Amino acid sequence: MRSVCVFCGSNPGGDPAYRAAAVALGEHLARAGVRVVFGGGAIGLMGVVAAAAMGAGGEVIGVIPAALDRREIANRAVTELHIVETMHERKAMMAELSDGFVALPGGLGTFEELFEVWTWAQLGIHDKPVGLLNVANFYDPLLAFLAHAVDAGFLRRQHLDLLTADTDPTRLIDRMRAHRPPPVEKWLDLPEA
Repeated sequence: MRSVCVFCGSNPGGDPAYRAAAVALGEHLARAGVRVVFGGGAIGLMGVVAAAAMGAGGEVIGVIPAALDRREIANRAVTELHIVETMHERKAMMAELSDGFVALPGGLGTFEELFEVWTWAQLGIHDKPVGLLNVANFYDPLLAFLAHAVDAGFLRRQHLDLLTADTDPTRLIDRMRAHRPPPVEKWLDLPEA
């Protein structure tokens, strides 16, 4: 992986562990020579990851919609900043620029971005690793719900296994590098004709 897209909150969250994990991830990626691609904001965990990677000598590429740039939250202290017209263009460019994806704690935007790239992996649109940095057990309820979705027959175990979760940023990136997605030959059960 030469480039990792980081999805995370535009807010810092209430636990200092979230900020510490964002710093650790940004610094680790920079020191490993992995380019950071992110949503282009200067605020929240987004800004923390970007600043940490830049401070450690890394390359950071932001992608932000023009509407958010006009609200003056764009981070211009990065290697490159792309201003696009729509959220759809933003996500498409971030995916194109990335060899893998990591979600830190965040809100609706983070969840939506995570689930979209994970769905793309399920459908075979890409075979890039998708990681979840489970800081301070933030994602434990989600992981329990996903296990429930498997038990209920709405999510296949092989599709759940496309998501790599860990509590440590260095270990997560190492596991993502080693990840070989299982062949996904069938994602939908159709009724017998």
